[in-house]
Amino acid sequence: MRKLYLLAAGLMVLTACNKTDFTATQEDLGEEVTAMAQQRACDADVIYQNQLATDPDFRQNQANLEKFIDQYEEDVRRGVRQLTTINIPVVVNVLYRTDAEDISEPQIQSQIDILTEDFTAANIEYSSVPADFAGVKANVGITFSLQGIKRRYANKRSWRTNDDMKKSSKGGIDPTSGVLNIWVCTLGNSLLGYAQFPGGNPATDGVVILNTATGNTGTAAYPFNLGRTATHEVGHWLNLRHIWGDATCGSDEVGDTPLHNTANYGCPASGHKSTCSGNPIEMTMNYMDYTDDRCMFMFSAGQSTRMIASAGARGF
Repeated sequence: MRKLYLLAAGLMVLTACNKTDFTATQEDLGEEVTAMAQQRACDADVIYQNQLATDPDFRQNQANLEKFIDQYEEDVRRGVRQLTTINIPVVVNVLYRTDAEDISEPQIQSQIDILTEDFTAANIEYSSVPADFAGVKANVGITFSLQGIKRRYANKRSWRTNDDMKKSSKGGIDPTSGVLNIWVCTLGNSLLGYAQFPGGNPATDGVVILNTATGNTGTAAYPFNLGRTATHEVGHWLNLRHIWGDATCGSDEVGDTPLHNTANYGCPASGHKSTCSGNPIEMTMNYMDYTDDRCMFMFSAGQSTRMIASAGARGF
């Protein structure tokens, strides 16, 4: 199997009390924290487009990955390849200025458990998938295990999407090799999180999540208090696009998801139709839409195959 790149094999053993500190200068303090978002917002596509425009290696790696996924999907259709179960180890990097931002280990573990439930169709809402999509709902078959927790104090009100939280020189925490890195911090501009797509710089690879949108206990705040922000962002990390393709009736590169006019917010009524070609019923409960946590609860079979292929290309 051709792999785009392999993460280093060694896994660092971490402890939950691994803490360092960083005192910011005035210019490092960041923007004032805005009120908790009432609508989902994710900058993954903005970052993706910027990487395509500025990083030739990323553009080529993405092109290679799309070819690999196409062949993988064809092999699955022909029965010469079987989908497999994959475990992805996770290191959670907590950056905090206040005690509340230094979220607890139970809150972190709840997020890991939710990821496994959502990616193995073990979430309680999975049985509520409407009949329109019962034929394409999928158990992705990816589990997640908590490898370790790193913590660091930093006197910053909020972090931007410039990846500073991933750099110890900027007051953040450097990534651990061979794992999915999740940075938990306070984000500005009402963002809930963002992710780096496969093929980017390993030094900034991973997912960033707002601390109050992490897990389902502790400081997790409604309507993003069921851990689905991480599910959404890990979907991006495994090469899923937003379900509306980030354009009016755009393509998410998945064959069994319907065309969407644009993002959906809140909790749309089941049966909502788009005005795109054929007027399909929108899959508003898909994790890659922008609905509230309680109203997103499925991946499709096409998304599943795409993610399994991408996980394999990542070396898992």
